[in-house]
Amino acid sequence: MVLGIALTGCAPLLSPTEPSSLPVAANWPTDAIQAEGVGVHPVELPWRDYISYPPLQALIETALANNRDLRMALLRVEEARASYAIQRSDQFPAVGVGAQGGRARTPGALNPTGQSMVGAEYRADVGLSTWELDLWGRVRSLKDAALQEYLATDQAQRAVRAALISEVARAYLGLRELDERVALTRQTIASREESYRIFGRRHDVGAISTLDLTQVETLLIQARTLGSELEQARAAQAHALVMLLGKPTELPPIESPEAALRDVAVFAELHVGLPADLLLARPDIAAAEHRLMASQANIHAARAAFFPRIALTGSFGTASAELNGLFDGASKAWSFAPSITLPIFDGGRRRAGLDLAQVRSDLAIASYEKTIQTAFREVADALSARQWLGQQVKLQHAALDAQTRRARLAQLRYDSGAAAYLEVLDAQRDLLDAQQQLVQVRRRLLDSHVTLYAALGGGSSDPALSTPTP
Repeated sequence: MVLGIALTGCAPLLSPTEPSSLPVAANWPTDAIQAEGVGVHPVELPWRDYISYPPLQALIETALANNRDLRMALLRVEEARASYAIQRSDQFPAVGVGAQGGRARTPGALNPTGQSMVGAEYRADVGLSTWELDLWGRVRSLKDAALQEYLATDQAQRAVRAALISEVARAYLGLRELDERVALTRQTIASREESYRIFGRRHDVGAISTLDLTQVETLLIQARTLGSELEQARAAQAHALVMLLGKPTELPPIESPEAALRDVAVFAELHVGLPADLLLARPDIAAAEHRLMASQANIHAARAAFFPRIALTGSFGTASAELNGLFDGASKAWSFAPSITLPIFDGGRRRAGLDLAQVRSDLAIASYEKTIQTAFREVADALSARQWLGQQVKLQHAALDAQTRRARLAQLRYDSGAAAYLEVLDAQRDLLDAQQQLVQVRRRLLDSHVTLYAALGGGSSDPALSTPTP
């Protein structure tokens, strides 16, 4: 006994690996400028207050109630909670009540008296099954590891929830972008159909050449082709949005450009803070941190495996050869059987178990640091996108104004005979491109607001959702 404990005391025991310092810069990049102290912190801003557009709010509510990915994430939380409860129960003794009775005949050939015998035994007792005395903290460490996995799973489902909110918002904005582009294209098609009709009559009376009519027809075909492509893209976007919602939902019809979602006063102003604030805001970082603590708890359990394992087994009750004497005063019976085990040779199993726990802890540290770096990049990308896309929207407005003037002047030059219709063709084509590009850039700017909110941890919590109690 003493020799065994002495030998285990010589076993190399490793200390848990501590994570290194924050693997990102202390401040955001210079191209992601944000005024300090402006706006509300995303974690303190519920998504219903941040996304103030009622049709989009209704779609997000539907997704939160029906999306299958979120439902599976919630079920994984319940699964982890049950696993933790099972592991925690190992800290307590299992006590049960049992009763048994039986009769048996022993033949004379097996009896020293040479006479056959019929014997009976009846027992009723309260028993303590094998219960490990957790002197070295092995069972407690396994319980702590299960608790951290449970908490990590809960944070993971919050990350899924935040991602779902942002995905639905982006999908809706993408649908609205296509709505606006389809509406603009339909207007262009109608205008060019009317132009083709007019030019057809002028061609019939010999006022214009066949080349001019063919060029007008080319413009019409290009607009119709673009319209067909956009209709297909809109249908695919609608299907993707319905899948996110989790159930068949009647989506709003295609809106006119005047009624489309605008980028003014749609989202609240956010306070970004410093990169270190992400450690408290992002649920995926919190999940990675809990998994890191779980891996370190497993190291403690693996270290404790080098020490002796002590277990208790016992029972107290009554036993009698006759059923009617089972509860007599003299029929009391008890048993107590403590045990201690310490493998002398296990082929290196315990040493390998400790090495495995240490490697998994190192992997958890690397995963934790990578999660932080990914979060830093997502916020920096969203900040720079919001800044530069705002400038691009202004430039696209200026480009659209210039193309509109160019198309009008080209038409005037053609009508006065100063230019060929090819100049009108190029101007009309570039005007349509400028209209489409402005819509695309505006939608990307709106996307950057949604992305920044999610990247800062917004949408991961809700007053209606309470923190689970293990």
